[in-house]
Amino acid sequence: AYKMKVWRLPQGDPRTKGRALVNLFPLEQGETITSVMALPEDERDWDKLDVMFATRSGGVRRNKLSDFVQVNRNGKIAMKPDEGDGIVDVQICSENEDILLTTANGQCIRFAVPEVRVFSGRTSTGNRGIKLDDGDAVIGMGVLRHVDVTSAEARAYFKWDAQARDGAEAEPEPEAGEDSGEIAEVPFERLAWLKTQEQFVLTVTSGGLGKRASSYEYRVTGRGGKGLIAHRLTGEARITASFPVHQDEELLLVTDKGQLIRTPIDQIRIAGRATQGVILINVAEDEHVVAAERLEALGGDNGEEGAV
Repeated sequence: AYKMKVWRLPQGDPRTKGRALVNLFPLEQGETITSVMALPEDERDWDKLDVMFATRSGGVRRNKLSDFVQVNRNGKIAMKPDEGDGIVDVQICSENEDILLTTANGQCIRFAVPEVRVFSGRTSTGNRGIKLDDGDAVIGMGVLRHVDVTSAEARAYFKWDAQARDGAEAEPEPEAGEDSGEIAEVPFERLAWLKTQEQFVLTVTSGGLGKRASSYEYRVTGRGGKGLIAHRLTGEARITASFPVHQDEELLLVTDKGQLIRTPIDQIRIAGRATQGVILINVAEDEHVVAAERLEALGGDNGEEGAV
């Protein structure tokens, strides 16, 4: 792990090559940066927060953020994954939140942060977060606020909120392990409160498809299972990115042919978790989306040169 003040980072135009990271951090031969994370400015609050690490093989580990107050210029060992494995994402979290892991083959799992015990050391591999099939790998981790809501309550909420969802699938089909699809009688006050707590998860595939899905479709389960379907994939498509988004943000997509597109999040359709989604970017037959990132709304036209 390395830590740097933001003002030390060189500023540049998006059309330039930028500055090599080896000139900013003492990286060893073959070492790469896998995650960049903004830290709370007041270090006195760090002991109230945790850091969650996720690896490609489905492992997770939780440490106190205060373990990283002192980081020398040469860096500090944050985690030692098994040989052939590697860290895919790092996020700040607290005990009243949930972790969402998503895999390249379209599976996901959501579990409460306390499901992962706090490790005192920084050299262990941690616990299993999700059980992967052969050839699959974790591609991202998201942090969601924890809300106690049953599947029946969620279906009642989707039905109540269907008109405001602008054509989204209001009643997703139950999967194995879910109830038969009954809808609970939920008071208006409870539905209105669920509306204030709802978040949305954006999923993007290598073929340029994507969607937003309600956080209530990702039910909380125990850590270490195979999880749920995160996205209905076809052909050779894989999940490129999956993370929580706000409707006032924007999405930036980049392909392996050097093409990019920027689009407002609120223009991406809300759909069921296990659907294919809609076209976010048209890609050629041999072209794939390789990166997706959310941005604060920058204003201006999406096609304006130099707007990003």
